[in-house]
Amino acid sequence: MNTPFRTLRRITAERPPPRRMGERCEMCADPIAGEHQHVVNIEGRQLLCVCRACYLLFVDQKAALRYRSVPDRYLAFPDFEIGQGEWDALEIPVGLAFFFHNSALGRTVAFYPGPAGATESELPLAQWNALVQRHPELDTLAADVEALLIRVPENGTAAASCLLLPIDACYEFVGRMRLLWRGFDGGAEVRRYLDEFFATVSARARTGGAP
Repeated sequence: MNTPFRTLRRITAERPPPRRMGERCEMCADPIAGEHQHVVNIEGRQLLCVCRACYLLFVDQKAALRYRSVPDRYLAFPDFEIGQGEWDALEIPVGLAFFFHNSALGRTVAFYPGPAGATESELPLAQWNALVQRHPELDTLAADVEALLIRVPENGTAAASCLLLPIDACYEFVGRMRLLWRGFDGGAEVRRYLDEFFATVSARARTGGAP
């Protein structure tokens, strides 16, 4: 004999679990996968999670649009060198920063990590332009959507590391560093993450200037 309680229990057991609402495109509200693409709101400097159709609307980097799609390009510059004096002239207090051209401001800006997250630094343009002139291969950066990530060894030698990567990868990288940061200098876990990140991205990247 079925009681109301038994009937309710059977219906509950047979009912499929509710579907979790996934992420949605921040432009058209269509569902998107966990691995998705981004566009940048140039004026607000915001990343938007978008579907493929919306992403394709803004791939023209030369168009005068409010939004730009973030490309999936990774480059390594194995011949890049920077002396400690050149790095100090950029007025960045730590040995790691990422640089991108902010078209709304009309200049290159730098962000370096710390315990509070990414800190913006206004670059001395003369010193930055001199560095790019010495390394013209770096002048391939797409404004607003790509960044140069430069790491200078603590001993001050010229054997620095330089990578070009999508701006969303840079923000993810800095956010991860903030979560791992311990103490004044970040701690051993941050240094281990840095080594792993540069090794992973370098393996994925093609050499800058290569066809």
